[in-house]
Amino acid sequence: QVQLVESGGGLVQPGGSLRLSCAASGITFSIYAMNWYRQAPGKQRELVAGITSGGSTNYAVAVKGRFTISRDNAKNTVYLQMNSLKPEDTAVYYCNANRPALHYWGQGTQVTVSS
Repeated sequence: QVQLVESGGGLVQPGGSLRLSCAASGITFSIYAMNWYRQAPGKQRELVAGITSGGSTNYAVAVKGRFTISRDNAKNTVYLQMNSLKPEDTAVYYCNANRPALHYWGQGTQVTVSS
């Protein structure tokens, strides 16, 4: 049974930081590309950041320079370090594990940026 469990969300003031974690089980973690998506109220889910099995990363324009994705294959965990948070970063953040024809999703963690 595949499980992706996100943690680390919460309420933070503008300019603050959070680190999201996603712990995976039931998959050979190291061969999966891992992604973070987010969905704000009334908006479509969007890709925030991704990291390939080889460690290459990509970011949405809106978060480039502020967010950093990383992975620890020994811990089957992917991280999203979020700095200089803005109110527009408020959303439910989802972890995604991706291989050709295989997609798995976590349940999401709420991030709220507000003063």
